[in-house]
Amino acid sequence: MERLIKSGTGWRIGWNPQAAEFKGLVGTDDWAVELTEAELNDFCRLLKQLADTMKQLAAELMDEEKIACEVESNLVWMEAEGYPHTWCLRFILNTGRCVEGQLDAAAVGGLLQAADTLKVF
Repeated sequence: MERLIKSGTGWRIGWNPQAAEFKGLVGTDDWAVELTEAELNDFCRLLKQLADTMKQLAAELMDEEKIACEVESNLVWMEAEGYPHTWCLRFILNTGRCVEGQLDAAAVGGLLQAADTLKVF
């Protein structure tokens, strides 16, 4: 399998199985961070979990209500903040490089779709 980078307006995500340590990449048009395979796996899994939770909460909230929802593994902390149908994403790597990043609400939908098809987790 070859290196794969998917990108859209305000987001990019990548997978390079040939890389020695940092096989994953996540970022925006302005920044990117390399991730280990385990960090990328957790990032994609937690992103899907956040999306599912936000979707489930939509029925319980009034249209104008905003919400913040957090998920965490040993490697990655993530937060969705906004409305159930449009939210921004923040994440922090819990080990090693101490990286923090944020993706705007407009970028999350495309990132979510790409993360689902990047590789088999």
